[in-house]
Amino acid sequence: MIENNWLMAGIFAIGAGSLIGFFRTKSEGFGRTSTSLLLIITLLTIASLFYAGGKLESAIMANILFSVFGFACGMLASKSGPDRKPQVKHR
Repeated sequence: MIENNWLMAGIFAIGAGSLIGFFRTKSEGFGRTSTSLLLIITLLTIASLFYAGGKLESAIMANILFSVFGFACGMLASKSGPDRKPQVKHR
């Protein structure tokens, strides 16, 4: 039981450190990318804590990880995809 508590404390520390790093390096305001990243960090931290505590089955955790991975890849693809309009520099 003590090992499980240390595991959960470690997961919480990594999640809290990620959130602190997110807010320190984030620019002003909440755009689409920063809101999505905040959601991903929070979801992964909470899901990992539930999984480490034995409240979440491995199949459900795998589904969460696959959906986060798909969401993150979709965010990256939409930034550099063929539908993106070229930026015009004004002089």
